[in-house]
Amino acid sequence: MSSYLIMIGIFDSGIGGLTTVRALMDTLPGHDLIYFGDTARTPYGSKSRETVIRYAIENTEFLIERGATVIVIACNTASSVATEVLMEKFHIPVFEVITPAVEMAIRQSPRHRIGVIGTRGTVNSGIYERLIKAQIPGASVFSTPCPLLVPLVEEGWFHRPETRMIVKKYLHPLKVRQVETLILGCTHYPLLKAVIQEKIGRRVRIIDSSVAVADKISRFFIDHPDLDRAVSRNGNADLFVSDITDQFEKTAGTILKRKVVLNRV
Repeated sequence: MSSYLIMIGIFDSGIGGLTTVRALMDTLPGHDLIYFGDTARTPYGSKSRETVIRYAIENTEFLIERGATVIVIACNTASSVATEVLMEKFHIPVFEVITPAVEMAIRQSPRHRIGVIGTRGTVNSGIYERLIKAQIPGASVFSTPCPLLVPLVEEGWFHRPETRMIVKKYLHPLKVRQVETLILGCTHYPLLKAVIQEKIGRRVRIIDSSVAVADKISRFFIDHPDLDRAVSRNGNADLFVSDITDQFEKTAGTILKRKVVLNRV
């Protein structure tokens, strides 16, 4: 694999996965990135397991056809059901956003009281609780589905009173259980991190899966210097979506903190 130029391919059900792109840009400057946001078929959280796996395979094929040699599943729903399928089918490094977030949450939870918010698909899969309790059997894990947050982010409603009210309602069950850490179990949610922190309380540590997976990939390259030498260092980032609106481009610019061009495919 070291004879190839390394390109990191990232996909998500929408544009929220650009939070992972932003984290990778910050953590691995110079690495070439290619992103696909499946905005025409978002959200994945309400889809069946079989449908999500099919979408994940199609997304991965798209990225590999355009040069990706490492895949990042920047979607919690797809991470929970499609990771092993992709690893078996494509035989290249595949990273998902759930395990790194779990590892970070465990490190930062002395009493092991961990909250999780995510889509219905992610929460119903029970993946976070299983992974946490596999390492810490006595951990207390409290999960709450937040189905309205993804469309709020996609619409750019980051600071609207309605968003603040909805976040408060979703987080109330976790707040009364006095969680120490809160895993943002969807890569859209970091866009609402400020209001989430306010509503859950300042003492609760927020676990951003995009930051956690970027740190894990950085360690991967440190451990595989032959691959790191194959990085172009151009720092190119190509962004593709399956549907486009003015709001998507505006939100993407907010995430990446610069003017962006989304390419529709």
